[in-house]
Amino acid sequence: MIRLAALLVVGVLAPAAGGPPWPAPANPMALTRQARLTPETHEFVFLHVHSHLDLFVNGKKTLVPAGIGIDTHAPAVKRFQAPDGSIGYGGISPPCAKPCISPLHTHFDDGVLHTEAKKHAFNRLGQFFIEWKVRLNAKCVGRFCKPAKKIAVYVDGDRYNGDPRAIELKDKREIAIVIGKPPDHIPSKFP
Repeated sequence: MIRLAALLVVGVLAPAAGGPPWPAPANPMALTRQARLTPETHEFVFLHVHSHLDLFVNGKKTLVPAGIGIDTHAPAVKRFQAPDGSIGYGGISPPCAKPCISPLHTHFDDGVLHTEAKKHAFNRLGQFFIEWKVRLNAKCVGRFCKPAKKIAVYVDGDRYNGDPRAIELKDKREIAIVIGKPPDHIPSKFP
């Protein structure tokens, strides 16, 4: 519980409060450390799980960018092109000369949050938002704050009323954050 409390304090102080689009930050390894995660020289798969994040602002989907938690400029990090033309990052081999990837990261801009870790410990949504450098707490997402803007969080289609930073990123978990007007459909299943 102390670790989570420390994470929540860090999460309040670090992220920016701007509005979307929120790009992948330029300092991924510093943000990985700030999120209380250990940067690595390559991906591990002892714990390999995928959660999905949908973020809606006034009914429109907001992009969760590729490369969060990855030093996309490191020579060992490969670039991949998805069928839709977007670029993804990963496939680190041989390992980077210095740490270049967080155990919590995004390969593509598809909203899939990858945990590829060498220990069995689920990450939390608050850690991802610290790595993304976007403010997240019980009242705010980026520059949007209650009560001026409605904010709702859903986990597997059910309304979540706790602090969203504490949501565990378990395998096949679908998380939807809705700011302002909701979309026509709230996602409830991992795509």
